[in-house]
Amino acid sequence: MKTSRFGRAVLSLGRGGSQPLTAILDRQLAETIAACRLARAVAEGKADPAEADVRMAEIEHRGDNLRNELVVKLAAVPDAPIDREDLFRLSRSIDDVLDNLRDFLREWDLYGITGTDAYLGLLDATASGVADLRTAVSAIGKDPKEISRTALISKKSANEIRRLYDAELGRLFHGELSMDVIKVRELLRRLDVVGLRLNEAADVLSDAAVKRRV
Repeated sequence: MKTSRFGRAVLSLGRGGSQPLTAILDRQLAETIAACRLARAVAEGKADPAEADVRMAEIEHRGDNLRNELVVKLAAVPDAPIDREDLFRLSRSIDDVLDNLRDFLREWDLYGITGTDAYLGLLDATASGVADLRTAVSAIGKDPKEISRTALISKKSANEIRRLYDAELGRLFHGELSMDVIKVRELLRRLDVVGLRLNEAADVLSDAAVKRRV
């Protein structure tokens, strides 16, 4: 039996619905990785904070546009590769990671912080976690086991952020309490929140993978 052109289009959209959605998520994550690199350049003293703040605002704006694009696509695609709510939550968590990296740089400039290695480990763990999350996203619509495996790796990076946060706080509070110490603590806390949001994103993907197996 022949299928109409319209029917073929609908079937094609259903089978390939994951591609445009995962492509948007991938671009969201690519912008987030760019934000990690920019934040690290500032923390190393290799980038001017004021200029970096402007560039970060542009990255965040692109990320917001991608999130809006995903919401529109979710309404138009008849067959999502995983639960629509999970895709929405995943995009929101990625956006939260990017927003907090934006706040990290904004506060860095606002507080007049100078380059220090206190943040480098946390930023590296963030970049690793986002990259692993990107790998997990590429498995959406393919192998649920691969999604779970890479999401778990991303969670380990997120947990490493919390471990490094605790270690840096321990070092920080061994000295005298001062305004500079309070400023550093605020920035460390901002990166800890980044880790929490990254953990949430990994949890969303893990939950989605379980649903696909059931």
